[in-house]
Amino acid sequence: MATNVSDSDLEKSGAIPTVSKPTASEGALLAPTKERLVSLDTFRGFIMLWLAGGAEVMRSLNAVGKNSILNLLVYEFDHTPWQGLRFYDCIWPSFMLMAGMSIPFAVAKRSKNQSERQITWHALKRATVLFLLGSVRESVYLRHPYLIELSSALQPIAIAYLVAFLLARKSVRIQAAVATLILLGYAFVLAFVGAPGIPAGTYELNHNLVNYVDLVFLRPHWQVWPYAPEGWGTIISTIPTISTTIFGLIIGELLMSERSKIAKARIIAIGGVSGIALGWILSLYIPVVMKMWTTSYGVMTAGWACLMFAFFFWFIDVRGHKKWTLPLVVIGMNAIFIYLFMSIIPVRRIVGVFADPIGASLGPFGEVFSALSVLAVAWLLLFLMYKRKIFIKA
Repeated sequence: MATNVSDSDLEKSGAIPTVSKPTASEGALLAPTKERLVSLDTFRGFIMLWLAGGAEVMRSLNAVGKNSILNLLVYEFDHTPWQGLRFYDCIWPSFMLMAGMSIPFAVAKRSKNQSERQITWHALKRATVLFLLGSVRESVYLRHPYLIELSSALQPIAIAYLVAFLLARKSVRIQAAVATLILLGYAFVLAFVGAPGIPAGTYELNHNLVNYVDLVFLRPHWQVWPYAPEGWGTIISTIPTISTTIFGLIIGELLMSERSKIAKARIIAIGGVSGIALGWILSLYIPVVMKMWTTSYGVMTAGWACLMFAFFFWFIDVRGHKKWTLPLVVIGMNAIFIYLFMSIIPVRRIVGVFADPIGASLGPFGEVFSALSVLAVAWLLLFLMYKRKIFIKA
């Protein structure tokens, strides 16, 4: 639903997170005052930038030429075919983390004038809307109604958000324990549970427990896809995504605490480095496979997401470098809208009618121009919405 509101209205509703700002020194534990958490909107915009056309710009560099820098950019902005990790594989986990981070802010804001029942009802409605938006996205893509769409972000976020919300009133120890148990339980299931013709502990492409369960329940769906969803897991692999959202919940609670900003940034960064290190250790025994969301992948990407956010938080909200953030904040404030817009509307084809003839005259830079044109159109639409204070959210 679209709304036309002021920034103050957004802060009251919890749509714009705020953090505690000490009124004296940076480390003082005094009465907090409201301050906009610009880093979260910026980080969300940075992640969404690549889904809004930025990744296509990077991939189009492949047509410009071959050198180590261009090859690296093209390599990092596509999913790993199977085992391994690239930057683009961290996009989805980053969204899962941010979904959890927003929960403490929303709960705290709503607690001021809503009962526990009203807050819970709102969370249920939001999870339902997110889930159904995923259904709409898949139905439009397939050109017939279809309910389940777990292979991309919206429905897993809906499920993980609801679970994390139900843990929001619990202690950090319980939250961390639940996240850990989910990852351990998932790892043990893949390691010790087999399927007909598939030995336990198998992580081969299209020959593993995750893929087998999907074939049993989703084969009719896959048969009508325009392409084979090679390797992608959905049903079982949705479960470990919950852990990343719970980790985000813990970070959100940390951000609302009265610790100094420097301490918060340090803790998040340490958590990120620890996650990367632990994920690497686990990868010696459990392959890093995004399409199965293996435990090593879940831990490692949560670590990378934490580390990236820690940098944004330190650079923007600790060091105070906020003036440059507008281009990314514009995207971050309407992330769900642009995700659906780019998924449902044939933006590339529409823009290509005008951009491709120009690109044809630019030689090897033609693909870059066409890709940049799509990104520019998407950003200008978001900027217009931002200027008119139109924010669409679940």
